[in-house]
Amino acid sequence: MPTRTGRTAWNGGLQDGTGQVELTSSGAGTFDVSFPKRAADDADGTTSPEELIAAAHSACYAMSLSNEIAQAGGTPVALDVSADVTLGPDPAGGFRLTGIVLTVRGEVEGLDAAGFEAAAGAAKVGCPVSKALSDVPITLDAALEG
Repeated sequence: MPTRTGRTAWNGGLQDGTGQVELTSSGAGTFDVSFPKRAADDADGTTSPEELIAAAHSACYAMSLSNEIAQAGGTPVALDVSADVTLGPDPAGGFRLTGIVLTVRGEVEGLDAAGFEAAAGAAKVGCPVSKALSDVPITLDAALEG
């Protein structure tokens, strides 16, 4: 299996520094990062490790769920997946990821609501990013639409 690479160039200290994170393997882009904007409610055009983790988790989960649906005998028509990743204080000091909420709405042929929810739960457990983040509480909100 391939290895993917991201790179960050950082200048300055935590509070006054800035950086640029590059999606190196894909060449998809370079994005600004800063700690003050990371900790603020308004990101103001700046990304954060939490947003990048949320994007990775939602993409990985969507792929995993499409596989689980197929294994259960269904056909995924459309999946809308979001991941909300929260940064908070770590009781041991510093910061940590304090929770992730995965929300999925799916249009699926061949599965009822119970079958979809079972596939959604299996995808939450089986997704490689979920496995990597196993120390973070992950909540799932899954429902069929249409």
